[in-house]
Amino acid sequence: MENPLFAKKPVHQLLEEMEGENRLRRILGPVQLSSLGIGAIIGTGIFVLTGIAAHDKTGPALMLSFVVAGLACIFAALCYAEFASMVPVAGSAYTYAYATLGELFAWIVGWDLILEYAVGSATVAHGWSHYFQDFIGIFGITLPFALTNAPFDFDPATGILSSTGKLIDFPALVITAIVTTILVKGIRESASFNAAMVAIKLAVVLIVIAVGVMYVDSRNWHPFAPYGFSGVAFFGQTIMGQTGKGGEPLGMLAGAATIFFAYIGFDSVSTHAEEARNPRRDVPIGIISSLILCTILYISVSAVLTGMVPYDKINIDAPVSNAFAQVGLTWAQFLISLGALTGITSVLLVLMLSQPRVMLAMARDRLIPQSFFGAIHDRFRTPWKSTILTGCFVGLMASFLPLRILAELVNIGTLLAFIIVCAAVLIMRRTNPELHRPFKAPLVPFVPIAGIAICLLLMLSLPSENWYRLIIWLIIGFCIYFTYGKKHSALRHANGQRVGTV
Repeated sequence: MENPLFAKKPVHQLLEEMEGENRLRRILGPVQLSSLGIGAIIGTGIFVLTGIAAHDKTGPALMLSFVVAGLACIFAALCYAEFASMVPVAGSAYTYAYATLGELFAWIVGWDLILEYAVGSATVAHGWSHYFQDFIGIFGITLPFALTNAPFDFDPATGILSSTGKLIDFPALVITAIVTTILVKGIRESASFNAAMVAIKLAVVLIVIAVGVMYVDSRNWHPFAPYGFSGVAFFGQTIMGQTGKGGEPLGMLAGAATIFFAYIGFDSVSTHAEEARNPRRDVPIGIISSLILCTILYISVSAVLTGMVPYDKINIDAPVSNAFAQVGLTWAQFLISLGALTGITSVLLVLMLSQPRVMLAMARDRLIPQSFFGAIHDRFRTPWKSTILTGCFVGLMASFLPLRILAELVNIGTLLAFIIVCAAVLIMRRTNPELHRPFKAPLVPFVPIAGIAICLLLMLSLPSENWYRLIIWLIIGFCIYFTYGKKHSALRHANGQRVGTV
């Protein structure tokens, strides 16, 4: 008899769940889905994380860091696209794991995705705050000192927390509240708002590349990799590459692990499969097209940024606009700050749009309370209760936690989810070879195995603190699952009823 912890949810059951009234509205086409992907990818990676990675871990080798991270994402994206075309329902990797690996693994992935989207949103809101303050500073406006940042910061050189003398990051709290309101209103309004912001920020990114390339000084690219090309550790012990003063690994691979967060937008496209008009075709298009375009832009901007300013002079809070200010292009500082605000807002919108969809999928399976997390607004057809809860949680984290802790915490959870999705493709090809796959990942088993290997390598390149935080988060998740989810599981009760009638 199959262990209930590893009971799998049949694909036909997943598809049947979309037919009831408690489902989302299908209004998204391939352009809107691609726009959602670009909206989540382009923003934080270019306008925020480039500064931290280049300054602290990679130097100009940041360009190669984006190549490695992008390669890992391409392998994972192909696996996501196959699943999204087969099972076009809300839930993303959580749903895929339930169909292939069983309930316990599905819970791990779902709980992991909650960490990914919530902490990712807080990271983005924090970056938005810095660019907002940089933008209003152009006009000589400053906020009260106590409201400009989190009350403490993390110093990677010493590995300790230090007080900033401030009380709260107030702008991060405000933008989170605004985005939450928009998301409760509806997916059509959210997608249209996002599409407008994507158009603006793509224009700004292209201007950054076109203008910035004229101010590149190739001497700033030497040394190209001051921290080396590796940076792999295992639970705090560096096994390849240099080590920072705080014990963290340094180098190109360590930088790839840090900026990996910048790519997580493509997997958010799959969480909206239930809202796509033709999900079997449009979702794979949205995932792959947004990832390829954004990878090219990331590499180009990181080359311009590290060429304009010596890597150790890059500002970690507002790196792109500050780089233009350092070379005397003050007019560009206004444009870039405005584009960054627009771009980062769209990232925040898509990430906060995605998390309630994962919760909705878990609530349908009764692993979390359905009356709250599965509630769909009668008029707006959005998971409004979980959206508001997400906004509150994100706002608190963005207001009180420092950027360095947030940026690295989300990466390890994302990488774990990608590994499980790649593994699930291998399993599904063997256990359900007959299922219709409108899109098939090419070169299987090479693609999923390569995705697993690169993602695991990047996980090992993160500081040990991230592993400890992930373990703590998973322990909390296990406690919730074994005290609530296991007892209320819809699949477990359905299987029990079938057994009882035999």
